[in-house]
Amino acid sequence: MTRVVYPGSFDPVTHGHLDIIRRIGALYDQVVVSVMVNINKKYRFTAEERVDMLREVTADLDNVRVESSNGLLVDYCRREKFTAVVRGLRTIRDFEGELQMAQMNYGLAGVETVFLMTSEQLNFSSTLVKEVMDLGGDVSHLIAPSVLNRMKAKAAP
Repeated sequence: MTRVVYPGSFDPVTHGHLDIIRRIGALYDQVVVSVMVNINKKYRFTAEERVDMLREVTADLDNVRVESSNGLLVDYCRREKFTAVVRGLRTIRDFEGELQMAQMNYGLAGVETVFLMTSEQLNFSSTLVKEVMDLGGDVSHLIAPSVLNRMKAKAAP
């Protein structure tokens, strides 16, 4: 059985993330979407809230499991015996950062990384979604309705 992990912040999960998850699910036997905790990032949603959102929007995918993890990704990969880490790429800038992480992960533990290019129409970040919403823009076409409702609730005074 091929098991891969798709790690990320998912703050919030977007249609771009879901596109990658669906495409990975078509390629591998089992996909574990892992909400990672990065001590250097500020999050709008807790790890538990991000896991809940991801479980809601992937409920129809039988071979996808959602969980959270902290610490080194390579330790998690060794412990869970993942075949590879899957990362989505939007831009050359993404590639530069992801390449360094992939090389570090391979150097530390022999963990392979597989890159998927994002779909052109879904080429936006969670950060941009939050910024647009915070400035009063409509992001309903970028995230699932349940995620939009959670974002609105977080923005409420």
